[in-house]
Amino acid sequence: MTFTAGDRRSGTSSPAPLEPRLRWGPSLSRSATLHGAWWPRSTDPLAELPALILAVDEQRGAPVTCIMLGLTGWDGRPNRLRVAGRSIRLGWFTTQPDGLLTASCADRYHVALLVVPPATDAELAEAAMLLAADGANAIPAPRILPTVMERQAAQG
Repeated sequence: MTFTAGDRRSGTSSPAPLEPRLRWGPSLSRSATLHGAWWPRSTDPLAELPALILAVDEQRGAPVTCIMLGLTGWDGRPNRLRVAGRSIRLGWFTTQPDGLLTASCADRYHVALLVVPPATDAELAEAAMLLAADGANAIPAPRILPTVMERQAAQG
């Protein structure tokens, strides 16, 4: 199933989603700036989100009910996705910062993840994911990649 950028239909996940490239922080505290990082392999939400949703379900112990994403960087914008026999709402917002995904769970808990763009260099992506998952990190998602690039440039 293919979606255009403005498409608002529902989608169905593939039967065997790829294992997500995730790094979790030490805790899922409500006070954390970020709870970890996710590095999708593509910009196709139907291919990438199912495995992420299942991983968040497992990590939280409560099912994901909604995913909130920014408008940029994705090849479609379905408004619902069927995963594990349930329908997950997908919200696409101009107010959602670039590089941030928020997953709402059935227990009203919100998980905030840095989203590393798929085409990012592996070394940069790994460093960004480590920083985002650091329990002491206070850098917001949109500033993680620039901060890592500045640090790498300073190390020369």
